[in-house]
Amino acid sequence: MTYAITQTCCSDATCVSVCPVNCIHPTPEEPDFGRTEMLYIDPKSCIDCGACADACPVEAVFPLDRLPAAQQEYGPLNAAYFADKELGQDAAGGPNFHVWGEPVFKRSLPSDFAPLRVAVVGTGPAGMYAAEDLLLHTSAEVTLIDRLPVAGGLIRYGVAPDHLSTKKAGDTFARFHTHPRVRMHLGLEVGRDITPEELAAHHDAVIYAVGASAGRQLGIPGEDLPGSICATTFVSWYNAHPEVAQDAVDLSSERVVVVGNGNVALDAARILVSDPDALAAGDIAGHALEALRAGSVREVVLLGRRGPEDASYTRSELLALKHLAGVELVVDDHDPRTGAAIDAADPGDRAALLQGVARETVDWSCPPPPAGRRIVFRFHSAPVEALGEDALGAVRVTDGAGSADGPEIPAGLLLRAVGQRGVPVPGLPFDEATATVPHEGGRVAGLRGTYVVGWIKRGPSGGIGANRTCAAETVGTLLDDAVGGTLPAPEHGAKAFQRLVRRRNPRTVDARGLAEIERAELALGRRDGRPRIKLATLPELVAAARGRRRIPG
Repeated sequence: MTYAITQTCCSDATCVSVCPVNCIHPTPEEPDFGRTEMLYIDPKSCIDCGACADACPVEAVFPLDRLPAAQQEYGPLNAAYFADKELGQDAAGGPNFHVWGEPVFKRSLPSDFAPLRVAVVGTGPAGMYAAEDLLLHTSAEVTLIDRLPVAGGLIRYGVAPDHLSTKKAGDTFARFHTHPRVRMHLGLEVGRDITPEELAAHHDAVIYAVGASAGRQLGIPGEDLPGSICATTFVSWYNAHPEVAQDAVDLSSERVVVVGNGNVALDAARILVSDPDALAAGDIAGHALEALRAGSVREVVLLGRRGPEDASYTRSELLALKHLAGVELVVDDHDPRTGAAIDAADPGDRAALLQGVARETVDWSCPPPPAGRRIVFRFHSAPVEALGEDALGAVRVTDGAGSADGPEIPAGLLLRAVGQRGVPVPGLPFDEATATVPHEGGRVAGLRGTYVVGWIKRGPSGGIGANRTCAAETVGTLLDDAVGGTLPAPEHGAKAFQRLVRRRNPRTVDARGLAEIERAELALGRRDGRPRIKLATLPELVAAARGRRRIPG
């Protein structure tokens, strides 16, 4: 029985590297890599060895005959990717499939290559892939730095709490936290506790992996009203981010409007209408779980400026919505283009997944249906104005013709899920147009020994696994510079940096403290019958790291 890759695929290509028959595509050497929604197994080539399933960091690979009920569609989805291809051809008939063997960015290090001391700022996937590369393939010493007192970045605070398999990617990175050549300083902020110049003076090179933390604005009147928030704030809130207040989200209204048709928008919609008891099986923040239990939300409206054929969500995220117990999906049939696009969609198109979904012309003057919960897709419609006096009361949207005189949708919460952007990094150049740090292959323009990786390098695109090849490029550039003798020599040693950190911020957390946080959160979870309960404030995290937080019985 062949295998299939399913919803939680992170596309980091670990499975590709262990496949003995090259049946998983696209590989990192192929043009499609990073552009497809996930990786796929060719059922005609798979020999049922199971190596990919053993290697997958997020448990996304299953034998076809053991696919869970909610993942049955992934057998045909895997096969469909290869339907119009032959080994050695792309969709246009040109050469495309390659054997994944040599790294994408080839390296040649001299036998007497001296150990480097490299600082990595940011402990999310991009930073940890860079650290992993350095630790596995060189004798470098790595200093891991994060402004928060806990590691994980996007995996801890960005992945939805009901996607526990995806979060398992963090276990792969966690094994490097206690590596003998790693020193960890969590809760240390570059630009506040130490300057970029001081950090550089104690290392051969510095890699910034600080992500893209700011949400994009809609640019409409009223979007700053209470009740209108960025979706990244909502995601951080339900993931227990310590910099988001526990009362930051009001769920007292029956209807929520989410602007955007990407995965973040669908994640937000799913969390809002899911059964709280089902969410309790994940690591959702305790305060978010309480708010969802007490909340009144029964309908989420997803606004998409373009049609269903242009939606940016992945098929896997939409499929997840279709399997939500007790939740109805509805397409607002206000514009005939929507239904026409769905009906004309080919089986492999995203829009085809909406075939069979109920359609109705929604009367927004009426409250949500009295029974059940639902998600309404309204395509060809954009927000024009957020309405309200002291707080959000409704959102005016365009009609199908693009007129600003479209309907007013009553809502007490507006989530802006229209993308993220990077923010300037102290001491580094910044391109306001792209919201990234200018670079060449990861090397920061004009700053010797300084590099970037992840979203601050390439913009907010690609999931967890995309950071692996991104990190390989940056580390390759760094090593080329080291071999070429262009890295500046550090002015101070490792012990001097530790003394500097202790003077500037004695409350930083090391690997031992991080392990204490892990123990405390797991203990809280055991107490309440949950996998984990995250500590949601900076004082709680620091206290747990010091072993000073008592777990109530």
